[in-house]
Amino acid sequence: MIIKFLISILPIICLIGMLTILKMPGYKACFASALLTILIGMLYFKMSVLEVATASLEGILNALWPICLVIVAALFVYNLTLETKAMDKIKAMLSSVSMDKRILALIIGWGFGNFMEGMAGFGTAVAIPASILIAMGFEPVTTVIGLLVVNSTPTAFGSVGVPLVTLSGITGIDAVALSGNTAIMQAVLTFVSPYILVFMIGKGLKRRDAMKGMWAFTTVAAFAFLAPQFLAARFIGPELGDIIGAIFCMIVLVLISIKSTRTVPAEYAVSDVKKVSIDLKSALVAWCPFILIFVILLLTSSLVPAIHDPLSSIASKVTVYSGKNPGSLGFTWINTPGVLIMIAGLVGGLIQGASIKTIVKTYVDTLIGNWKTIVTICSVLALAKIMGYSGMISAIAALLVAVTGQLYPLFTPLIGTLGGFVTGSGTSTQVLFGQLQVESAKAIGWDPSWIAAANAVGAGIGKMISPQGIAIGCAAAGLAGQESVLLKKVFVFALVFAIVAGIICFGLPCVL
Repeated sequence: MIIKFLISILPIICLIGMLTILKMPGYKACFASALLTILIGMLYFKMSVLEVATASLEGILNALWPICLVIVAALFVYNLTLETKAMDKIKAMLSSVSMDKRILALIIGWGFGNFMEGMAGFGTAVAIPASILIAMGFEPVTTVIGLLVVNSTPTAFGSVGVPLVTLSGITGIDAVALSGNTAIMQAVLTFVSPYILVFMIGKGLKRRDAMKGMWAFTTVAAFAFLAPQFLAARFIGPELGDIIGAIFCMIVLVLISIKSTRTVPAEYAVSDVKKVSIDLKSALVAWCPFILIFVILLLTSSLVPAIHDPLSSIASKVTVYSGKNPGSLGFTWINTPGVLIMIAGLVGGLIQGASIKTIVKTYVDTLIGNWKTIVTICSVLALAKIMGYSGMISAIAALLVAVTGQLYPLFTPLIGTLGGFVTGSGTSTQVLFGQLQVESAKAIGWDPSWIAAANAVGAGIGKMISPQGIAIGCAAAGLAGQESVLLKKVFVFALVFAIVAGIICFGLPCVL
């Protein structure tokens, strides 16, 4: 069992080593790790050439649709707002709310980012806020690190609750029970996340006064999101937690910011923002792509069944993997975030006066400019599918269960973190480990709904350090090729989050 475990975890160890020690660009490290996974799958796990090829193809197709589609769509919208000069007006309007970068980070990165996670997921919560903040002069590396950290806890409730709904379908556990347990388990991590964001934006590692004047505001930001999210998750279910929490949070933060009269420290003030007079019509035109994203995602979500259900039925399901127990790969052709964001960007660009030629050129430039990100994500998903179908993932988890015994709940979030790291998806992690976690809980006499929820918490933490998620952040920030730098810096936060989640998972039921 130990040898099988060591061989199974080798692709992950090599990937981390290539990114952190050898400092290889993400697309090269992930591609090399995928090749290594193919060799291990064939030589040790006896997968045939056809099985390896079809597993890889399934991963690549899953990467292209919907994940890469979302990334390209989000960056296309951002690049188009740059092309039409609308971003200059957006920056001016945001600066009128506050000139303090730390406050703007909370409004855009925490409030708006959580909203994007709740509505769309698939990387939009990092890509779009990062694009806006960096356009306002924020330092790219610390901004992306902060956004990756705060995006870890909303993941379980992302895409209108899809990860937990999926987990419920796999395990047969009530979705509300899973949602409530997840909210309880990650409440501490959710609460501290905005403090970390402010600390990073304020360059707290270099400046001792990063939180000066921000303790009260950040506490309000934390409670304004956490309280409604917790209540919605506990009593309604997983679908609305992020959305309700984010909307309430943004309203509260904007109102407080507008009324604030305190002086902004020079080192945290937004610079290079032109002061312009903007009327209501100009403001709406400038914001229209993002307003349309909000409206379209809301109207096509499961909250509006009359629109959601017909559009979601325009879909295809195919079986790609040729081996035993193949999964089905679903393609929703219209009601998927990437397509909807693209439509919003196209319509918004036309409203802003962009020509068709400009729109097409912007899209092509966006696509070409992010080919490394696309290669990275395709490689990671191919690796994940081969590890899943070959039995590598199960071998890793099985040894952890065997070794830890009654202490297994202490390590349960770590297994979810592993899944999130490999797949970069909260939903895929539930598919990989959901049932295994439930069976393990039954074997040691623990509540299956509690252990399954820990898997969802861990998945969000793993997403923080997933090559896929880091590639999205690098693409949005213009940092392609610097994935190793971000992974090294964000890894500490992921490790601490996983340890805290494990202590809560194991300790809270014992205390209660």
